Amino acid sequence: MSLKTLGSIAIVAGTAIGAGMLALPLATAALGFWQAIVLMLMIWGLSAYSSLLMLEINLKSGVGDNVHVITGKLLGKKGQFIQGASFLSLLFALTAAYLTGGSSLLSLKAQTMMGMELSHTAAVLIFTLVLGGFAALGVAWVDKVSRLLFSLMILALALVVLFLLPEVSPTQMMQQAVTDNLGNAWMAAIPVVFTSFGFHVCIATLVRYLDGDTRVLRKVLLIGSTIPLACYILWLMVTLGTVGGSEIHAFEGSLPKLVTAMQAMVESDFISKAVSLFADLALITSFLGVTLSLYDFVAELIRAADTLAGRIQTWLVTFIPPLLCALFYPDGFVAVLGFAAVPLVVMIIFLPIAMALCQRISQPQGYQVSGGKLALALSGVSGLAIVFAQLWAAL
Repeated sequence: MSLKTLGSIAIVAGTAIGAGMLALPLATAALGFWQAIVLMLMIWGLSAYSSLLMLEINLKSGVGDNVHVITGKLLGKKGQFIQGASFLSLLFALTAAYLTGGSSLLSLKAQTMMGMELSHTAAVLIFTLVLGGFAALGVAWVDKVSRLLFSLMILALALVVLFLLPEVSPTQMMQQAVTDNLGNAWMAAIPVVFTSFGFHVCIATLVRYLDGDTRVLRKVLLIGSTIPLACYILWLMVTLGTVGGSEIHAFEGSLPKLVTAMQAMVESDFISKAVSLFADLALITSFLGVTLSLYDFVAELIRAADTLAGRIQTWLVTFIPPLLCALFYPDGFVAVLGFAAVPLVVMIIFLPIAMALCQRISQPQGYQVSGGKLALALSGVSGLAIVFAQLWAAL
């Protein structure tokens, strides 16, 4: 396997793995380990299929086209509008979720390290101003910082999993939290798990990078999407198997409580710090990547000038909506991640199905993902189920 292929696999896996991983035990604790694994396997299968469907669309449209251009070719201006609105909604929701989670961890750090009580409002503002400023600096700065932080995050994750696996109790891991309604627990978990497998934004870039080599691209997408699945399973083992599903469910989506409980499970101060470091870096790396994309998208949308005044204007439009959400919904880390599933379904399931149907009529030749119309129908029904689950959970 070439270095180029390995690098592409790392891009797919790295795009998926991030702050969403922190929400998985909080979202699935009420299901228990085995039900959570079944759910993740189903979502992984849907995610892998939709990535191959998007690969089909990209290859038939022409190597070098981005998602916006491809959507315009096949679905016209209305399709482009839906795609753009979904993308903007997704990035706003993810930014709001990361601001909420990041500020809660910042408050925890201020309390444990400095003995200082930091209000939620102050934590959100500090997190936004300090880390949000990187978005305005441009891709070169974010790229350098993200590569370093992502490498440290993977190292911290490996240490945490390695040292906590021997502490896993099978009895504790299989324990199912007491819940009044298991159906509601499934509804709440489905959107969050789906969002955690979102890596599809990098497909068009990889098609260009690998010169449209279908065989290599299929391998990259399938292996790259399987790595997060393996990481998530290990992560659930060490969280549910040490802290326990019942206790995590009682945290009611609180990320600081999960991190504190995991730190209490280890005797080593070094591993305790690794737990904290992993949580911090998972949020920061995801936040930097998402806000850079959002900042660039907003700059293009409002056609802001590349001046100091223009950058300030773009920054305000980028951060004020998610900042308000984070300020008025302080415990919304898991819930807002779930909301992000709705625009993500539109982007990686509904629109690709519509585009594939158009393409298969006008361009029957070329690469086509297996399954035919039955697979498209099942994918569409799965997308509707995810949207329904999120709407149900929000009621």
